[in-house]
Amino acid sequence: MSNNKIPTSKYDLSTYWGRVRHAMDITDPRTLLSTKKDIDDAVKTLREFEEGNCALSDKVWSAKKVVDSTLHPDTKEPVFLPFRMSCYALTNLVVTAGMLQPNLGTAGTVFWQWTNQSVNVAFNSANANKSTQLTLPQMAKSYMYAVTASCGVAIGLNKVVPRIKFLPPTSKAVLGRLTPFAAVAFAGVLNVFLMRGEELRQGIDVFDNEGNSLGKSNRAALYAVGETALSRIINASPIMVIPPLILMRLQKTNWLRKSPKLTIPVNLGLVGITSLIALPLAVGIFPGRETISPMKLESKFHDLKDKNGNALEKVEFNRGL
Repeated sequence: MSNNKIPTSKYDLSTYWGRVRHAMDITDPRTLLSTKKDIDDAVKTLREFEEGNCALSDKVWSAKKVVDSTLHPDTKEPVFLPFRMSCYALTNLVVTAGMLQPNLGTAGTVFWQWTNQSVNVAFNSANANKSTQLTLPQMAKSYMYAVTASCGVAIGLNKVVPRIKFLPPTSKAVLGRLTPFAAVAFAGVLNVFLMRGEELRQGIDVFDNEGNSLGKSNRAALYAVGETALSRIINASPIMVIPPLILMRLQKTNWLRKSPKLTIPVNLGLVGITSLIALPLAVGIFPGRETISPMKLESKFHDLKDKNGNALEKVEFNRGL
C-alpha cells in the first residue's frame, strides 16, 4: 500500500506571493460554513490520498483547505470557531471599529482596549504551538499584563497628545486618531510573548521532513514567537491606520456631515474591507510551518541524520498563527 505525503500547500511557500495565496485559503471566511460532516469528509479524503487510494486532485486540495483552516496543526482538533484565523477579520471587526471611534473618553478607551486584548488572548491561545502550553494561572497573569499595558499606553497617549504645543491642530487630530494603533501594536507584541512565554522557556517540538519529533528547541520557539509578534504588528498597521485617516477625510465632506449616523456603518465598512485585504498579506510574510537549518538551533540538532544516514539539512516547526 502506498504512503503518500500530501504537500504542505498547492502554492510555492518559498515565495511571499505563494504564502499569501496559501494564507488566503486559511483565512477564507467561507470555510466557517464547513459542517462537522464536511470536516470529517475532508479528513477522510486526505487519509485516502495518503494511503494511495486517490490521486492528487482539486478534491484533495479543497479538503486540505478545510482541514488547514479548521483543525489545529498540532492537536488535529477543531479550533473554536470565533478564534479560527478564517474568522479573524469578522471577530475583530466590531472590536477594531470600537477602538477607532472618534472622541472616545477614558471609559470607552479602557473598555475597547480590554475587549481587544481579551480577543487577542483567545486567538493567541487557540492558534499557538500546542507542544508547550501555559497553565491557567500563567495565562491569567499574562492576560492581566497585556490588558494593563494596552490601557496604559492608550490612556497615556490620549493625555499627552493634546498637550503637545509645537504641533498644529490638524497634526494633533491625526495623532489622536492613531493612538489606538500605538496601544494595539505595543500590547499586541507583549500579548504574544506573554501568552506564549512557556514556549520560550521550555522550547517547542522540532520535526524532520517525515514529521518525526526531534526534540524541543528554545531557539525555534524564539523564531516562532518573534515572527508571530512581528506579523501581528504588520497586520494591525493598515487596519488601525488606513480606516481612521480615511474617516477623518470623509467627516469633512458634506454628505457625512449631513448624515452623522452613517459614521459607524462607514467605519465598520472601512475596517472590514481593510482587514480582509491586510490579513493574508500579513500572515504570508512568514510560513506557518517554518523550515530552518539545524545549525541555527541548539547543538543537539547539528549532527542529526535522516533514515538514510544522511545529515539533516533542514528541520521544521509549527510557528503558530
